[in-house]
Amino acid sequence: MEQNYIDDTQALLKFIEASPTSFQATAETAHRLKLAGFTELDEKKRFNCKAGGKYYVSRNCSAIIAFILPETEPEEISIIAAHTDSPSFYLKVNPEIVIENKYTVLNTEGYGGMLIAPWFDRPLSLAGRAFVKSGKTVEERLVNFDRDLVAIVNLAIHQNRKANDGKSYSKQKDSLPILALGNHKNGIKQLLAQQLGVKEDNLADYDLFLYNRMKGTIWGLEGEFFSSPRIDDLQCAYCGLEALLASKKQTNSIKLLALMDNEEVGSGTKQGAMGDFLLSTVRRIGYSLGLDEEQRLMLQSKGFMLSADNGHALHPNYREACDPVNHPVPNGGILIKHSANQKYTTDAFSAAMLKTILDSKNIPYQEFVNNSDQPGGSTLGNLANMHLSLPTVDIGVAQLAMHSPYETGGVMDTSFLKEGMTAFYDTAR
Repeated sequence: MEQNYIDDTQALLKFIEASPTSFQATAETAHRLKLAGFTELDEKKRFNCKAGGKYYVSRNCSAIIAFILPETEPEEISIIAAHTDSPSFYLKVNPEIVIENKYTVLNTEGYGGMLIAPWFDRPLSLAGRAFVKSGKTVEERLVNFDRDLVAIVNLAIHQNRKANDGKSYSKQKDSLPILALGNHKNGIKQLLAQQLGVKEDNLADYDLFLYNRMKGTIWGLEGEFFSSPRIDDLQCAYCGLEALLASKKQTNSIKLLALMDNEEVGSGTKQGAMGDFLLSTVRRIGYSLGLDEEQRLMLQSKGFMLSADNGHALHPNYREACDPVNHPVPNGGILIKHSANQKYTTDAFSAAMLKTILDSKNIPYQEFVNNSDQPGGSTLGNLANMHLSLPTVDIGVAQLAMHSPYETGGVMDTSFLKEGMTAFYDTAR
């Protein structure tokens, strides 16, 4: 495997490791944008954007939009959208369940459509955010315990002889993580207070998720695969960020990256693709640059969006799960995703536009459609288009074990995706 592919994948794995939840992914993105000279904007204050400037704005600490303005009056807008969240287990209110004063387990509920079985018997921790009382207000703090803290433990085969005959899981019974031996009814609050250096009475509330502690790794006969938590969709988020930072060519386009939250649960939140975060940001950019509503609509009509979210690779053990003809594989290049029922936004026009860009840079790509008996779920593009309508193509790269806490992809694809997204930003239409 060529070293540049390995380097790009290892850089991705560092980003993923720093991003156990959407809150940390957003903070890590903001940190990298600041280092690159981007100026932070506040939604509660007037935007003061100038031609040639680089800016970013966040919402809910879990979604972030960054953009670069052209030196001249913009004539179009180039958007890459991805999401920061991944399926996981969310900690319920009053989370400790004490079992006969012998164990303390945590009361959780599922977030997103996950593969449950791979969560068992591996080191897990908790991360998210907490709110601390500060006078008459509350202060938001990010939280990552960053240690092997809990585990979801299987029942031994001797006590369940049919364990390998097929198993359905109850999220309320089977997948509760063990926190401690004995009675630790107030264990999470004590941990949070200690972690944040505050008194327990000053903790107002928190959002905490389980995450897999296993490090990402490169493997295979020729080092062609990598596995990691949260490849979906942090690989697309990371590549979009890298493309924006790498984009140097001056065009007449606003180059915008939108990393949204809550895609895994339908995007119907203020920080999700169905909210107004993207639309309001585009409007406020236009107002700040002195564009009237007619000019903004003209800008939008000439715009283009890449809705970036990974798709399924052909699984060698389950070929029947794929489309009979289109068999994308890891390291095959950027996926162009199609769906007749508009679960994906790609049409012949948007696909042709993207293929032309990719062909001009010799960047490989492959086509993806779902098996017709197993339609896939929606992603960001068609939902964002409900508010900000512009030509869009759904893309990603091919991966295996999607929505597992330890997913698998191809080592070359991070480079292909990053290069393709950079070419998209640098191409005037």
